[in-house]
Amino acid sequence: MPRTLDGQITMEKTPSYFVTKEAPSRVCIMNCQTKLIVVVRDPVTRAVSDYTQTLSKNPGLPSFQSLALKNSTTGVIDTTWSAVRIGLYAKHLENWLQYFPLSHFLFVSGERLVSDPAGEMGRVQDFLGLKRVVSDKHFYFNQTKGFPCLKKPEGSSRPRCLGKSKGRPHPQIPSEILQRLRDFYRPFNHRFYQMSGQDFGWD
Repeated sequence: MPRTLDGQITMEKTPSYFVTKEAPSRVCIMNCQTKLIVVVRDPVTRAVSDYTQTLSKNPGLPSFQSLALKNSTTGVIDTTWSAVRIGLYAKHLENWLQYFPLSHFLFVSGERLVSDPAGEMGRVQDFLGLKRVVSDKHFYFNQTKGFPCLKKPEGSSRPRCLGKSKGRPHPQIPSEILQRLRDFYRPFNHRFYQMSGQDFGWD
């Protein structure tokens, strides 16, 4: 990490931190006062999105349902598949809470980040003790992507949008598979709501 002077904030983003068993202890060794921001979204949608991204790089990938289920007859969910395992937020949070108090976390709703980006960014700024400078005027909704984008920054001619890998149409997944996943995640989601003190309304 670069040296950070008084009055400065250094930020770093890596999606795999939250789900990597060794990460909390390593972050704490570096600085146990670190503030942690975790963006979460409906784990079923997240799993389908994860699959869609992998499929774009590997078109020969087996079907979503064959990867999500250990056995198509019993319908048991395969928690060893990373697309499923990552959505077990309560399990990952348990690991982090061994090293950091809950007050060091801000859980950002991926859904609200799309529907109300300025509102969620307001929460981020408050959490970091920053003056609120990012507001509604900084965003516009991109119909093609289905996501909000940042209006063009000073000195730039183009707005800042998520890259090509974001906003892809998802493949059709049989509704019974999605329902099975919803049922599977429900207890984990409720445990996560209790642990985080936030109801994300995923079911």
